[in-house]
Amino acid sequence: MSAIEILLVDDEIEFAETLAERLRLRSFKVTVVSRADEALTVLDAGLRPDVVLLDIKMPGLNGLDALGEIKLRDPDAEAIFLTGHSVASSSIEGMKRGAFDYLMKPIDIAELISKIEQAAEKRKEKSGGADGQSV
Repeated sequence: MSAIEILLVDDEIEFAETLAERLRLRSFKVTVVSRADEALTVLDAGLRPDVVLLDIKMPGLNGLDALGEIKLRDPDAEAIFLTGHSVASSSIEGMKRGAFDYLMKPIDIAELISKIEQAAEKRKEKSGGADGQSV
C-alpha cells in the first residue's frame, strides 16, 4: 500500500511544519502550504492528495470557501478541518459543504491519524473501489 498523501493548508507556519513532520515520521507524504490560494495552485498543477487538512480561519480565502474550490477541482477530495477557534457553526457549515470531519487544535495526533486513514479509505472507495480490482 502506498503512503497516504496529505495536503496541509494552515497559515500558522510553525504549527503546520511541526504537524507535517510528525505525520512524515509516521510514513505519510505531506505537502504544506500556508494559504488557500497556494493550495489551489498545487491542485491545479496536478497534486491529488488523498486527504486535505484545512484550517478554517485564514487570511484571504478562508477554509470554508477553499473547500468549495477544492471540490470543484477534485470532487472526490476528502477534507478534515483543523481549527483553533471554537466556532461550532463554522465546523457544521464545513460538514454541510462536504468536509469529512473537523478537529480542534491542539490536535491529538492519534485521533488525527485515525481520521486521516478513514478519510483516505472513503476517497479510495469513491474513486474506484477499496480493493483495487477493475470491473
